[in-house]
Amino acid sequence: MAFNSPFRLDKTNGKLMGVCAGLANYTGIETVWIRVGFVAASLLGFGSPVLIYLVIGLVADSQTA
Repeated sequence: MAFNSPFRLDKTNGKLMGVCAGLANYTGIETVWIRVGFVAASLLGFGSPVLIYLVIGLVADSQTA
């Protein structure tokens, strides 16, 4: 994984709030795998991924184009 600095939301490539796209840019993992992991975690009930998603979406800075 190549962690770029710093983490930012990617609203241009994002579907809802840009959290998964921002995580994909930050880690270097394909966006599709981040989204699949999020959906799987939500369906299986690990923690509270939806709440975590909303918090990250509201707190993190947006990417400037």
